[in-house]
Amino acid sequence: MALENKLGIVDSSELAREEERISKKKAAQLFEDGRLDQLEPGRFSSLQAIHRILFEEIFDFAGEIRTVNMAKGNFCFAPVMYLEAALESIDKMPQSTFGEIVEKYVEMNVAHPFREGNGRSMRIWLDRMLKKEIGKVVDWSRVNKEDYLMAMERSPVKDLEIKHALQNALTDETDSREIYMKGIDHSYYYEGYTTYKTEEL
Repeated sequence: MALENKLGIVDSSELAREEERISKKKAAQLFEDGRLDQLEPGRFSSLQAIHRILFEEIFDFAGEIRTVNMAKGNFCFAPVMYLEAALESIDKMPQSTFGEIVEKYVEMNVAHPFREGNGRSMRIWLDRMLKKEIGKVVDWSRVNKEDYLMAMERSPVKDLEIKHALQNALTDETDSREIYMKGIDHSYYYEGYTTYKTEEL
């Protein structure tokens, strides 16, 4: 079953296709109309704005902090009861070097603030920080999908793998629409979310 959505789609595969199509279109508009450059890099409010723009035509919860606990496989993302405090802490994390920026990105992934669409929104958010602070962005076509997903799963314990993967894919083509759009590719999207109640842990 698909997540409840504004499109009335009940098949999860069909919803995934429409999500990708619509979010890519909205991401392109975000890049082209200059709104992205107006968002303060590294702030959760900026990530919320990105998420809202990408998904407002699809989900009622676009830009809203999730109200359910979520897990992927054996990994539980930040529990709802601690989520807002976690986001406030992430906002305060430094972001002046490549290492600090990736550490902030990893912590935001652990928080996973939205019910859906975290990965795509966060990759745009990451590139905003990288562009401002070190004059680089990630060329996602140079990041192996499987290596990336495994590195992200392990990153809360050890972030060297994800730092290595992303550092090797950095480019100074910060104003390239083509490079930017590669980060919206649905193939990097986390699949297989489950929700749970606290008492089930």
